[in-house]
Amino acid sequence: MKVTKLQSLALYCATVFFTSSFEFSAVIAQTKSVATTAVSEAEMYRPNFHFTPKKGWMNDPNGMFYANGYYHLYFQHYPEKNVWGPMHWGHAISKDMIVWEEQPIAIFPDKEKYIFSGSAVVDTQNTSGFGKDGKAPIVAIYTLHDMEKGKDGKLDTEQQDIAYSTDGGFTYKKFDEGNPVVKNPGIRDFRDPKVSWDEARKQWIMVVAASDRDHFYNSKDLKNWKFLSDFGKDLGAHESVWECPDFFQIKVEGTNEKKWVLLQSLGQGAANGGSGTQYYVGDFDGTQFTVDPNFEQRIKREKAVWIDYGKDNYAGVTWNNIPTSDGRRLFIGWMVSLDYGGSVPTNGWRSSMTTPREMQLIKKGNEYSLISNPVKELDKYVSKSIEKKSLKVKGKTALFESGKIDLRQAVISFDLKNLKQDNYTFTLSNAIGESLTFGLNNAENYLFVDRTKAGKIDFSDKFASIVHKAKLDKNQKEANFKIVLDKTSIEIFYNNGEKVMTEIFFLNQPFNSISASSNSGIELTNLVINQLNINQNQ
Repeated sequence: MKVTKLQSLALYCATVFFTSSFEFSAVIAQTKSVATTAVSEAEMYRPNFHFTPKKGWMNDPNGMFYANGYYHLYFQHYPEKNVWGPMHWGHAISKDMIVWEEQPIAIFPDKEKYIFSGSAVVDTQNTSGFGKDGKAPIVAIYTLHDMEKGKDGKLDTEQQDIAYSTDGGFTYKKFDEGNPVVKNPGIRDFRDPKVSWDEARKQWIMVVAASDRDHFYNSKDLKNWKFLSDFGKDLGAHESVWECPDFFQIKVEGTNEKKWVLLQSLGQGAANGGSGTQYYVGDFDGTQFTVDPNFEQRIKREKAVWIDYGKDNYAGVTWNNIPTSDGRRLFIGWMVSLDYGGSVPTNGWRSSMTTPREMQLIKKGNEYSLISNPVKELDKYVSKSIEKKSLKVKGKTALFESGKIDLRQAVISFDLKNLKQDNYTFTLSNAIGESLTFGLNNAENYLFVDRTKAGKIDFSDKFASIVHKAKLDKNQKEANFKIVLDKTSIEIFYNNGEKVMTEIFFLNQPFNSISASSNSGIELTNLVINQLNINQNQ
């Protein structure tokens, strides 16, 4: 996905850059340069443990893989300014996905040819022939976006190219002899290749977003690709072009059954407006992806099924090459909405990634659901805890004494019992009256997040104009919440990750209190408030 998407050539004529990305207007809304940054800005807004670049613009996570003890994260990056520009592949590594070390730029753009989103694989069998001295090469597959062709209104603006690394993913050589490996088929929006290994058929699979659908390809050597099929034209959300697909096989929890999952982002039309990522569950026969019939009925009933119902989780994809001994499907997303990604009130850098999450596929009755929860590695950074086995709340009651826990980096979990048809509200607040509320409306059956009073909101009229909601099927008898808090974000995992809501905010003072309230009273059990101690970005 690119953070510039024009709907018409007229918009281009009013701008300096051209791409075919829908989100262009959001990106250029803020034009201050990196040089205007202040130390206080980092103290107020730079997250403690969500990855942010040291400087400049960042959008989609790209090319993630695990090798030699490190998780690699690449990302769309313009290091010179805090607005979208010539796209590079920035790079960071981590031993645990929590503390990151930013590395030098991995892949640079050519003049008027930008390096857009894509993926990377560890070619363990050296099918590409790029390996040397018995070492597996890393092969990056990305979209090359030709800005000149875009300015001229040509359709073949985007193609899929590859580059390879023989030093473990730190530097890359572009495959000049054979690019493009996938030519443009006459589609303006043709991008974001995600490649994975199909073990059953001993082939590489590539899925590419192609305007209003996905194209599937296969290859034996990562260099020569054959078109297989397309998917999705009339199924799911289609308010804007599709972007940033991901495609993987996953085992259904507690069984030996395996299904294929397709993640599919789009810039407009998510659950609460703006950008989001929907998903599909089904089967793949080596050529065609087919959605499970029951899941298809769910899509038609709900219009689309989302991995996150908050405003701020977009373009996320999963890591390749996770060891079999680990076995997890690990995910990270870009933590912002395209509605205001270029307007958020930071100058030295712009945007951050979500907390890394483990994705699991569960089945209830005949229906599959993809759930996600924070990775277990976050637990090792707990420095102290407050625990209460049982707590009954009447009226508005603080859940802990102010000052005992630093809510700028904390994880809060609790269960709710004996729920009535009532509104169960939890409020984060500070001394100057700023607040963010979230909770469960069990009368009208939805989760909610309200950040209309959470500090600075005037940088975009789309940031906090409404309360954001996640619809539930029915009244709940009991519920479970896990809340991950950083300086500028809240991530809500409901009922063990069956519903997730991710939201950012920008306070004038940090939150120092959390309280609970409901008209009928609240029965909380297993309340745990964990203080984290992570300061990677200071």
